Amino acid sequence: MRALAGLIALSLMMVAADGLAEPKAAPGYEVETVQKPGAIFAGLARDGDALLVTDLADGRLYRRGPNGQFTAFGPVLPHGTDVMGDPTGPYRVERHGKGYLVAQGWTPADRNEDANDHAMLEVDEGAVTKVVSNDFWNPYDFAMSGDTLYVIDAARNSVERLLVDGSGRTELFAFARLSTSGQTLTALSPTEFGDKQKYEFDAVPTGLAVHGGRLYVSLFGGFPFLAGSGRIVSLPQAGQTSIARIEAAGLNAPVDVVFDATEEMLVLEHGTFDQSSGWASDSGRLLEMDLVSGKRQVLLDGLTRPVDVLPLDNGGFVISQLDGKLVFLRQTGPAQPHP
Repeated sequence: MRALAGLIALSLMMVAADGLAEPKAAPGYEVETVQKPGAIFAGLARDGDALLVTDLADGRLYRRGPNGQFTAFGPVLPHGTDVMGDPTGPYRVERHGKGYLVAQGWTPADRNEDANDHAMLEVDEGAVTKVVSNDFWNPYDFAMSGDTLYVIDAARNSVERLLVDGSGRTELFAFARLSTSGQTLTALSPTEFGDKQKYEFDAVPTGLAVHGGRLYVSLFGGFPFLAGSGRIVSLPQAGQTSIARIEAAGLNAPVDVVFDATEEMLVLEHGTFDQSSGWASDSGRLLEMDLVSGKRQVLLDGLTRPVDVLPLDNGGFVISQLDGKLVFLRQTGPAQPHP
């Protein structure tokens, strides 16, 4: 049986209505939004001068060329909704050799499980060519370093390591549950939580980046998705120690972490959550953080259900959202702190 923690983790995939306002960029940047009607965008990657994006709505991989057109390629991968009613399918994609690596989510509730579910897959332009490993519960993100593959399992709350050929799989790190005081939770439900008690919730890893010999992981947090409870932690890439180091705290459901060409850390916040109304529209943000000084600034806010962020060659970024939007952030001049 799949852990309840994993099912709760995927509540981050619920599709919400469009935001009420356009995203707001920091001075020195401009925003462009592109929408594909009916899409549920998730993973982003580069493929030469094209952009790769996964779509949970139809289980397809898409290539967006310089002309702005979306072209589907590869096999139709398992997709639909899970037992919680959340979309599942190809979460992430990366170019690998002559083909592509795909992190495929767990089995849709209305179909029988097959070898391509909850798996790391190799695909080409038309078919699945290899099941690298399907010994996961919910592989949500991954990163490659040489011939080594690091995979986030958002249901096991772990980082898994294996070779790209599928061999040598091991659990590198499992995240313990986080805790908070009942006093923090009384704002959500004054009658349900005692203010003098401690309550635990799942850490739920989501994003993963390899940088400077360390693995950086965004801890989204579990239900009830408390504001400010998210963290970025790092651990040695070689796995010599089981101690994770906190790199940033006080985050609102960080869903992805990446590094740009200047080695600044970028953190994508999914947003804030309310028990009565769900995820708040326009509450997602893209933050830039300096690991040495700890200084952070908001590059972009007003995002609605963002999922993945990808740095571009021109100093800009592209962000995918569950409402089928791609948000491009381009630098137009010297970047200035966000007001």
